[in-house]
Amino acid sequence: MNTETPPKLIALTGGSGAGKTWLADRLCQRFGDEATSLSLDDFYGDLSHLNVSEREKINFDHPDAIDWPLFESVLHQLQSGRTVLAPRYDFVSHTRATEWKPRSPRPFIFVEGLWLLWHPQVRQFFDLRVFLDCIQSLRWQRRVARDLHERGRTTDSIRQQFWKVVAPMHQRFVEVQKPWADLVIEHSITQAELGRLVATIRDLRAEPDPTPLEIAGLRVTTPPVAAHQTL
Repeated sequence: MNTETPPKLIALTGGSGAGKTWLADRLCQRFGDEATSLSLDDFYGDLSHLNVSEREKINFDHPDAIDWPLFESVLHQLQSGRTVLAPRYDFVSHTRATEWKPRSPRPFIFVEGLWLLWHPQVRQFFDLRVFLDCIQSLRWQRRVARDLHERGRTTDSIRQQFWKVVAPMHQRFVEVQKPWADLVIEHSITQAELGRLVATIRDLRAEPDPTPLEIAGLRVTTPPVAAHQTL
């Protein structure tokens, strides 16, 4: 890593099931040793002090469920070129793992999560902000598949949570982030578009800095908004 150039942080945000983790994984594959990824999901607050029934009452689709000071601290240290310990979250027990994972800075750090652009002070960390605008029916299908296989949920519990909590919280806290995105991707990304996105991200470390909006084939529905603006 070129220590003279700070790492570039790229936000990949959008609704539950929009493809954020998939895109982060593909980008890390393309960049190899130059990249690492970080998930906002690992920064949910530790609920080990609550009994199981109380944990299940927590609204995990509200941004207040995140430990934002810890998240900001980790972003700041990585952006400053320092290795940091990052938490890991267990969604089956709704508790934070006791062993934290060391994360070393790389030239490109892909951060994926539901509300990366919600708080102005967090929004300012990112050199490029990508919003995945996936239709609700597809997000629902992906959510069911994930929660059944990875989080030990039942179909009925997933359905109730999605339509009673996830969908309304999406409209309130996720959808409204689009005006702060540099790029809004409105469909499943193709290999050709992925290649162009890789080129645009790589150019972030070139001099002079390029305009992030210059990526053919990805429709930008709204102009970027200054980081200091709030809702």
